[in-house]
Amino acid sequence: MQLKSGARLKSSVCETQVMVIATPADAVELKCGGAPMVDITVDAPASAAAADLQSGTQIGKRYVNEDGSLEVLCTKPGAGTLCLGDTPLALKEARALPSSD
Repeated sequence: MQLKSGARLKSSVCETQVMVIATPADAVELKCGGAPMVDITVDAPASAAAADLQSGTQIGKRYVNEDGSLEVLCTKPGAGTLCLGDTPLALKEARALPSSD
């Protein structure tokens, strides 16, 4: 799937919803709980999340791949793990602000 910045996607296995912030140039497969994510307007049939992919998502947190080319913002939390292909996305760490001595 070719993702575009600003696209809103939802999981077909849990309540997770995300907004795409940054995308790689190539087409990618964004998954949640082991199932492909779909456009927020699509009525996807519910299925069960893979047992090993249920670490959950947190509202307001950003998730990125290893090289930072894909970034999504969680707009609704759920039980599934966000993955790029078969690789789980990592929670993006906050940047440290400079000290104001």
